[in-house]
Amino acid sequence: MRLKIVQAGEPVLRQTARALSADEIRMPAMRDLLAHMRETMRDTPGVGLAAPQVGLGVQLAVIEDRAEYLAGVSPEMLAERERSPVDYFALFNPKIVTYSDEAVEFFEGCLSVAGFSALVRRSRRVAVEYLDEQAEPRRIEASGWFARILQHEIDHLNGRLYIDRMETRTFSTMDNLGRYWKDRSIAEVRDKLDIGR
Repeated sequence: MRLKIVQAGEPVLRQTARALSADEIRMPAMRDLLAHMRETMRDTPGVGLAAPQVGLGVQLAVIEDRAEYLAGVSPEMLAERERSPVDYFALFNPKIVTYSDEAVEFFEGCLSVAGFSALVRRSRRVAVEYLDEQAEPRRIEASGWFARILQHEIDHLNGRLYIDRMETRTFSTMDNLGRYWKDRSIAEVRDKLDIGR
């Protein structure tokens, strides 16, 4: 069952989601919710989906960057973004415990800000502690695009959207991103839009 993705302006997207107990994580109803969130993420398609995006104020996100999503992306762009496939997994009560000092900037979009994109600066590497689907503690270290996805989804659980972090002069429709900026380097985009002068 595909879930409705709520859009910017919905109060749930601006609230801090509540943590889930181990018992709640292990409930059969949670398996159903995870299946619906995974289906919704894939159908949209997206690389991550947080519970607040489907109207639920709980600390849960699902992530998957499928190989097929990378098929039309040039090897140079994949290398620049440090992007490679990420197998599906769910995170409950995730916390970013370390951020790298090094930051990188790329265009981001969001299923809850449909049709738009902007440059967002994020840490290149992060370490995240979370509970898995059996409520077991886990830690993951990620870099590049995977680190960006984690930061984006965990922001959702803390009531933040990428538009809170974006370089405002780069805010664009997805059509115009494809028309004007998609194949340009970040330095070219910043120069053309007179950013950082």
